[in-house]
Amino acid sequence: MEKKVKLCCPCMFGLESVLSYEIKKIGGESLMVTDGRIFFEGPLELVAKANIWLRTAERVGIVMGQFRAESFTELFDRTALIPWEEFIGVDDRFPVKGSSLRSKLHSVPDCQKIIKRAIVRRFENVYHKQAFAETGALYQVQFSIQKDIVTLVLDTTGASLHKRGYRANANTAPIKETLAAGIADLARIRENSVVYDPMCGSGTLVIEAALKAMNIAPGIRRKFTAQTWSCFQNGVFDQVRKQAVSQVNRNATFMAYASDIDPEAVRLTMENAAKAGVASRIQVKKADVADFSPKEGVGSGIVLTNPPYGERLLDIKQAEEIYRVLGRVCPPREDLSYYIISPSDQFEELFGRDAVRRRKLYNGMIKCQLFMYYPKPARTGAVL
Repeated sequence: MEKKVKLCCPCMFGLESVLSYEIKKIGGESLMVTDGRIFFEGPLELVAKANIWLRTAERVGIVMGQFRAESFTELFDRTALIPWEEFIGVDDRFPVKGSSLRSKLHSVPDCQKIIKRAIVRRFENVYHKQAFAETGALYQVQFSIQKDIVTLVLDTTGASLHKRGYRANANTAPIKETLAAGIADLARIRENSVVYDPMCGSGTLVIEAALKAMNIAPGIRRKFTAQTWSCFQNGVFDQVRKQAVSQVNRNATFMAYASDIDPEAVRLTMENAAKAGVASRIQVKKADVADFSPKEGVGSGIVLTNPPYGERLLDIKQAEEIYRVLGRVCPPREDLSYYIISPSDQFEELFGRDAVRRRKLYNGMIKCQLFMYYPKPARTGAVL
């Protein structure tokens, strides 16, 4: 029986339930959900699946150890007990970085040094050497200390998972790909969905919606740090990537209609959609949001948009006027749903009506809410 590993995926606050569903879908077991982080178990090949398939995770780490430490001695001794040699070879690189929050061991540089020294001590005993060249594959050791609980992981991802590879260029304030994917999931994008974004920026929302609708794995085109590790030289990443290519739903009827008043945004959206392989599913044009109207004869649709706001691109009065305009061009309709992300506490008042649901999310470091407007299902039941 293949040995199971414990994995950890951080995500943006508010997307924990979305990521949990994704992890279960690829075979993750024994999930434990905390704020902004999910732990789960599975065979080693799950590392490849998680990196290639997860849309809302920021990265994938192999959990090497978790313990309480209130002194540097405890941190050193417990780190040195961990069998790091199961992954890291005698010549491999193992730099250390991390964070500490509400813990007695609050000095991050000191913790880095202690953990590094403890791993070296372990290797001195295991490999019977006193010096290590560290010229081989990269095994980034990451630690987090929260309320005196130390979590030590090996990062398998490298550059964050939100870097899909299609957005080398972006406009001034793009929405993160992982957040856009989470919004697409909350909006229940399907293979036959029709999506609109009347303020598309660099196109991230419509591109992530298209990737989801067509079942295109978000990491299908990129490389990951763990691919250089000795334990992954069996071709598992290539195998998972080939399987992902075979599972693309080319019969999906999904279409997106994006627009922006800025011609540079239109150009960027077209360019990024082409890089993502979904250009044929996204039509882009230059247009003012005030002129937004859904396509005739295409059936029901979903509006996903991230309007500019005072903290991003515009002053507060300009942003407030955009919310009022949105409210006028997005009236209640049985054939349209609206999913609008904003940090404004006055959004609903300016938009003109209360959301059916709200979801707290973060766009970068900015606390936002996803305001959801959709037709409420008719009540059914016997009339007494």
